[in-house]
Amino acid sequence: CNLRCCFCQNGPISQGEVGRPITAERLREIFKELICQGAACIDLVTPTHFTPVILEALGDEPWPVPVVWNCGGYEKPETLKLLEGKVQVYLPDLKYADSKLAMELSSAPYYFSRTTEAIREMVRQTGPVQWQGEKIVRGTVIRHLILPGQVENSLKVLDWIGETFAPGD
Repeated sequence: CNLRCCFCQNGPISQGEVGRPITAERLREIFKELICQGAACIDLVTPTHFTPVILEALGDEPWPVPVVWNCGGYEKPETLKLLEGKVQVYLPDLKYADSKLAMELSSAPYYFSRTTEAIREMVRQTGPVQWQGEKIVRGTVIRHLILPGQVENSLKVLDWIGETFAPGD
């Protein structure tokens, strides 16, 4: 992961403590196997550091299920632009509006400005959330974790979302 949040539940996975290397070809096979097993999407969790291999594995043709980029939100717009047309659903976190808190808990002093820029790019690519029944097939869904004792941080995050995106975006 490109963050090292002190409260991360995925630390052993996202920091490379578990898992094994695979090729882009094998990753593509895994995607196909998952779809054959009935997967509703290809959910790539904390994938940013594997972007080149993922792009190769996805190829150029569309997949029969949405590709989900499930991330901490602290993304470079340049990286996201490489994913345009390949990712249908972005699922970023927006953890902090407070820079001091971002530095203290995730060593990311510019977290809010960088993450909000990334989220704007995600929304530009996907447009408003689109549903098929109860499944999201396209769009950007922002997650926010309310941290203990940090209500002001959460209110600022929610204010930014409300001020930035119109209902239905």
